Amino acid sequence: MDISKKAKQNIFFMWLLVVPIGTFLVYRFASSKPIEWDLYFYYVVLALLTTIFPFFIAGATMILVQWVNLALFLNYGILAELVAMQLCLIPLIYHMKINKETRYKLYYSSFMFFVISVACGSFVIWLGYDIGTLVIKDVVIYGSIYAFLSIILNHVLLYVRQVATGLKPDFFTKDFAWDVICTMITLPFGISLFFLESYVGAIAFVLLGVPFLMITLLIRMYNDSEKVNADLNKASEFGHELAERMTGKEIIDMFIERIANMFPMNSAYIVDNINNQFVILRAIEDGVNKEIKFSHEDIKHSLAGNGYKKGYPILYNKQSEWIHMKPPFLTLDMQSVMCVPIYRNQTIEGVLILASREKHAFQAYQLKIVHLLCSYFAVSVEKANYVREAVAKSEICELTKIHNYRYLDRQIDIDMKKLSAGVYHSLSLIMLDIDKFKEVNDSYGHHSGNLILQEFAQIIKAEIGPNGTVGRYGGEEFVVILPNYTKLQAMRIAEQLRLKIEQTPFIVQLDLADVSRDEIIFITASIGVSSAPDDSEEGMSLIRNADRALYIGAKQAGRNRVAEYVK
Repeated sequence: MDISKKAKQNIFFMWLLVVPIGTFLVYRFASSKPIEWDLYFYYVVLALLTTIFPFFIAGATMILVQWVNLALFLNYGILAELVAMQLCLIPLIYHMKINKETRYKLYYSSFMFFVISVACGSFVIWLGYDIGTLVIKDVVIYGSIYAFLSIILNHVLLYVRQVATGLKPDFFTKDFAWDVICTMITLPFGISLFFLESYVGAIAFVLLGVPFLMITLLIRMYNDSEKVNADLNKASEFGHELAERMTGKEIIDMFIERIANMFPMNSAYIVDNINNQFVILRAIEDGVNKEIKFSHEDIKHSLAGNGYKKGYPILYNKQSEWIHMKPPFLTLDMQSVMCVPIYRNQTIEGVLILASREKHAFQAYQLKIVHLLCSYFAVSVEKANYVREAVAKSEICELTKIHNYRYLDRQIDIDMKKLSAGVYHSLSLIMLDIDKFKEVNDSYGHHSGNLILQEFAQIIKAEIGPNGTVGRYGGEEFVVILPNYTKLQAMRIAEQLRLKIEQTPFIVQLDLADVSRDEIIFITASIGVSSAPDDSEEGMSLIRNADRALYIGAKQAGRNRVAEYVK
C-alpha cells in the first residue's frame, strides 16, 4: 500500500508525540508490581524467540507472542508488557522487510502496540483486576478479556488506517478469524505460564516455552513444505499451459505475465542474446509492459551479462550485493534480484531478471522453481519454432517456393473475415492459368515444364510485391489475393501480369531431342478476376467465380486475355 510522503511524516510525528511521552506517563502513574529482573529477562527472551519464528496459515502471518505478553501483564502490569512488546519490534523489522521507504510501518506498528497495551491493560485494571493475583477465577476471566480485547483493538486500528488511506476494507476478514483461533489456542498457555512461573520460578520457561517453540517450528516447517508444494503445483500447471501455446509470441507474453503474478516482484526482464548482442526481449514493470532498449555493452557488463556468463541461477537479497554491476534497466529502489539463465539444447540463450523493492523478497526454493520454469519456457519456445517451421513448410509449394493451396484457402478466409468486419473495403482475387501447358510438357519434357512453373511464379511474385498474396493453387494455376483492391484495380493488375508474361522469354532445356540444349520459348496466360463483396461474400465462391471467369471469359474466348466475373 503506497501512501504519501506527508502521511508518512504524520505517522512519525504521531508516534513521537504518543509513544515516548506515553511510556513515561505509564511508568509514573500506572499501577504495577515490582519487577523481578531475572525473571523478566526470561520473559523478554521467550517473547523475542516467539516473534523470530512466525508461520503462515492460509496466506496470513501468525506471530504468537500474545501468550507471553499476557503472562507479563498478569504478573507485572502494563509497563512490563508494553516494554516487552516494543522490544518485539526488533525481529519484526526483519519480517516486515523495513527499508527507508517503509520505515513508517515501524512507527505505526509501535504506536499500535503502545495503544493496545495501554488501552487493554487500563480497561482490565478498571474492571477490577488486581495485578499479580493468583486467584484462578480472576486470572482466567480478566486474562481472557485482555487477550480478546487486544485482538479487537488491533483490527480496529488496522481498519481505521485503511479507511484513512482511502480503502474500503472489511472488518471481519480471514486474518481476524485466524487471530481469534490463535488466541483461543494460546490463551491457556499464557495463563499456565503465569501460574507456573509464580509457583516454580524460571523452570516454567523451559517447561512451557521450549515445547511451545518446538511446536511453532514444526508448524512453520509444515507450512513451508505446503507452500513449496503449492508453488510446484502452480509451476507444473504453468508448464502445461506454456506447452499448449502455439506461437513464440504467445509463449513469451504468457511467461512474463505469469511469472510476474506468481512471485513477489516489481519488475521482470527477459534478456536475449541474438547474434552475440544482448537485447531486452520483454519487460514488465509494476504490472505494465514496457519497451526498453539499452546497448549491448551496458547489459554485458551488468549482472545480466554476468549471469549469462556463469550460466547458473543467482539470488541477491539486497542491493549492496549487486549494485557494483547494476544493469541499466534496474532502478535504484530495487533490492532483491533473481538472475536465472534460460537454456535450450544445453546452450544458454538468455537470462531472466526478477527484481523486488523489498530485501529478502525471494526464497531459495523460489529460485529453483523459476529455474525450472525457464526450462519449460525454453522447451515451449523451441517446440513453437518447430511447429511454425512445420506449418510454414506444409504451406509452401516445394517446386515454386511460393504459398500453396492450403495457405491460400486459410488466407482467403482470414481476409474475408476482415472484409466483413470493415477492416477492408474490398477484396479481389486473380486466378491465372498457363495456356497450352500440356503441349509444353509434351514438347520439352516435364523438367522444362517445372522450370517454367518456377519462373512463372517468381514473375508474379515480383510484380505483386507486398501488395497481395501469391500462391500456386494447383498444376499450372496460380492465385493472387489483393486486399483493398476493387475489381477495376485488380483488372489493371491482371492486364499488367498478362503483358509481362507474354513478353518474357522462358529458357527451357530440350531434353527430348537427340542432343540436350537450351531453347527460348514464349508462353501466355489466361486470367480471371473476381471481387468481394460485389461478386461474393464467401471465400470459396470468390475462388469459383475467378475460375469461372478464367475458363469462360478467357480460355473459351481465345486465351491470353483477362476476364472479369459477371453474374
